[in-house]
Amino acid sequence: MNNSNSDLWDKIRQQFDSAPYPRMPLDKSPKDNPNLLYIHNLSTAYYLRNKKFVDTKDKIILDAGCGTGYKSLFLAEANPGAKIVGVDISSESIQLAKQRLEYHGFNNAEFHVLSIYDLPELNYKFDYINCDELLYLFPNISIALQAMKSVLNTDGIIRSNLHSAIQRFNIYRAQKVFSMMGLMDENPGELEIEIAIDTMKALKDNVTLKTQTWSSEYEGEDKQERILMNYLFQGDKGYTISDMFTALRAADLEFISMIHWREWDLMRLFKEPDNLPTFLAMSLPEISLEERLQLVDLLHPIHRLLDFWCGHPQQEQTFVPIAEWNDLDWEQAIVHLHPQLNNSNFQADLIDCVTQCKPFHLGKHLLTAPEFQTLCVDSAVAVCLLPLLDAPQAMMYIVERFRQARPVDPVTLQPTALRQAFETVKDLLLTVEDCGYVMVEN
Repeated sequence: MNNSNSDLWDKIRQQFDSAPYPRMPLDKSPKDNPNLLYIHNLSTAYYLRNKKFVDTKDKIILDAGCGTGYKSLFLAEANPGAKIVGVDISSESIQLAKQRLEYHGFNNAEFHVLSIYDLPELNYKFDYINCDELLYLFPNISIALQAMKSVLNTDGIIRSNLHSAIQRFNIYRAQKVFSMMGLMDENPGELEIEIAIDTMKALKDNVTLKTQTWSSEYEGEDKQERILMNYLFQGDKGYTISDMFTALRAADLEFISMIHWREWDLMRLFKEPDNLPTFLAMSLPEISLEERLQLVDLLHPIHRLLDFWCGHPQQEQTFVPIAEWNDLDWEQAIVHLHPQLNNSNFQADLIDCVTQCKPFHLGKHLLTAPEFQTLCVDSAVAVCLLPLLDAPQAMMYIVERFRQARPVDPVTLQPTALRQAFETVKDLLLTVEDCGYVMVEN
């Protein structure tokens, strides 16, 4: 690392030593945030890549740049039985991370004041690496990715992200202004934070920088964290989708998926995806995945983070999409309830809906896309999910359970035919698999 990079790294370390991030109260638990737990569960990414379920017990998970350990707590809650290892260059943050995990009763965790470049010193091979809100601070992101790859198991997965240069463009304008004012020459403190606030408040309300970046939240209780992580963020830098793929290629890592992959679906941006203008209808199917994601970021830059999963290049696998399975595929399928739903609240709600003949709302326990908010399943069909509360089940076992629960057709009063039950269960699983509720292995 050259002197200029070393100086910047020292500034970043000083900023996080004096203002550890994130500033979450020690007793705050992520248990009430199933959607974020879903993202942090190794099973989610593993199924997306391999179409296989993986048990997190005895897995080793790295939280690279763990800060005060709130994301480490997410990882511990989301991956039962896994060992959590956290590293950060801020010693103050590491102390808070240790306290946090101990407070919440997670003893299988350890934390080290360590740079990403020195990960081999840990003598671990990791099954999952979470590098959240860190990669964009490195002078060369491909080298940082290579450092993580060097301690990643063969079938391991890395989750990381970069600030979007497009979505965050106006914040970078503000950082340039405050840099010109000398507020970032040294580690910004209370004085620099107040000067930044006073400057933005002094601007007329119609000044574009103010309309596009300022919020009353910058004067709230957590104003110091918000100002430091936006207007006065040392080393902050934005990237494009093209930059992301270039770095992955340089690090010889394989792109798996964007974290919120449904929101990165280009077709979702069009009013009528099946009735596009001729030019688009002919050209869009031919473009690469990288180009599709690039178009989303250009057309609809709502994501502050280019948030992605990647891993070692894998032997190419071809999967038939579940929607295209034939009957034999379905007959051989094994169904797993997503581990994130293995909790008493989900179980009680499902049983209540079935016994009280109430619709089962899929958006209540896990909301992986906005369109699932109002989606619900009839109680007579939701009964198919009950066996999954105990263990993974074979498709045909679920079909037979459904026939036992509903032995006759309510209209004809004839015995429920095997074919009818099979199609009902299949339709249900197609819906709940799309919502992320279940994982279906063939």
